[in-house]
Amino acid sequence: MTRKVFVAGVGMIPFKKPGTSETYDMMGAHAVRQALEDAGIDYADVQQAYAGYVYGDSTCGQKALYHAGMTGIPVINVNNNCATGSSALFLARQAVQSGAVDCALAVGFEFMQPGALSSKWSDRAPALERALNLVNELVDRTDLPSAIRQFAGAGRAHMTKYGTRLETFAKIRAKASQHAARNPLAVFRNIVTPEDVLASPMLWDGVLTRLMACPPTCGGAAAIVVSEEFARKRGLRTDVLIAGQALTTDTPSTYDSKDMIRVVGFDMTRSASQSVYEQAGIGPEDVDVIELHDCFAQNELLTYEGLGLCEEGGAEKLVNDGDNTYGGRWVVNPSGGLLSKGHPLGATGLAQCYELTHQIRGTAEQRQVEGAKVALAHNLGLGGACVVTVYKKHA
Repeated sequence: MTRKVFVAGVGMIPFKKPGTSETYDMMGAHAVRQALEDAGIDYADVQQAYAGYVYGDSTCGQKALYHAGMTGIPVINVNNNCATGSSALFLARQAVQSGAVDCALAVGFEFMQPGALSSKWSDRAPALERALNLVNELVDRTDLPSAIRQFAGAGRAHMTKYGTRLETFAKIRAKASQHAARNPLAVFRNIVTPEDVLASPMLWDGVLTRLMACPPTCGGAAAIVVSEEFARKRGLRTDVLIAGQALTTDTPSTYDSKDMIRVVGFDMTRSASQSVYEQAGIGPEDVDVIELHDCFAQNELLTYEGLGLCEEGGAEKLVNDGDNTYGGRWVVNPSGGLLSKGHPLGATGLAQCYELTHQIRGTAEQRQVEGAKVALAHNLGLGGACVVTVYKKHA
C-alpha cells in the first residue's frame, strides 16, 4: 500500500555556535512546537515520532518530545551520522506512505562542542574503520582531522583528475555566504568574497582553507508529514508533496575503486538521486531549487556531479557559469547551506526540509526562488547513508 505524503508543517530555530544555545531537549521541543503550530494540529494528533541526533544518550528523543506531550506514542531514536535528520524524515514518510499511520513527526537536534568531529568511544574500533584505513592508504596529512582528510582528500582528487582550481571552491563558499545573509536562522550571516575565503587560514596547502569547512553548530528542526485523507479531514495544507525519497548506503565501489571521490559518498548520491528522479517522474533539469550537503565546499562541487546536474568533471564550469545561484539554472542552498547556515548533525536534514517547504509554498521571503515548483534535498552521512528527497508543489 502506498499513499501520497504531504509536509503539513515545519519548524526550525535559529542555529547557534556551541556554547550559546539552549539544551538539546529545549531546541528540539521548540522546533516541534513550531511544526505543530505551522501544521495547525496538536501533539495528540501525532501517531508516531522519529527523533534524530548523533551526540547523545539513548532516549534523548523522548526527553525533547515530552516537553510537547506525553501521549504514549512510539518514539524512535535515529542516528545515521550526518544524514540523521533526513533518515528520521524518511522513516516518518515511510510510516505514512505505507498506511501504518496518518500523521508522523520527525525532529532533529544537536548540541555540539567546538572543534572537529570526533568519536566519543575510545575503547572500540570506529564505525568508519574500513573507510579510514583506505583514507590512510590514499591520503597523506595524517595530522589533520579525519573529516578534513576525507572530504578535502576527495576535493584534491577532483583537482588532480579534472584540473579543478582552489578558486572554484572559494566561489562556492562565497556564494553560501551571500545566500545566508538573507536567512535570519543562519549561524553566519556575514558576506565573504572568494578572496576572503582564499585568505583564511590554510588547513591543507593548496587544497583547503578554514572557511571552506562548515562550523560545528547547535540547533533543531522538525516536520509533520500526513496522508492526503488525514489532511482533507482536518483541513490541513497539501501544497508540498514528497514526490520521491530514497535512502542509500555504501556499495563495494565505495572501497574497491580506491577513489577518494567514491569514499565520500559519490555513488550513494548518484544511486539515491537516480531513484528519486524515477519516482518523481523528473530529471535534474526539472528541479528549481536544491539544498545539498555542503559540509565542505569541496563536497558541494562533487555533489553537483553526483546529482547529475552536470557530467563528471563538469562542476567547475557549472560554478563559473553561475548555474548554482539566483539567475542561474539552479539555486543551490538558498538557506546558506551547512557552510553558512550551520550543521547541527541531527537537525540538518530537517532544516533542508524546512527551507524547501517554504520555497515551494512561496514563503521564503528574501531567499525565495521565483516560481519554485520542484525542490531537491541531499543529506549525506559517511559510514554511510545518503538521503535524497524530491518535493513538488501540489494543487
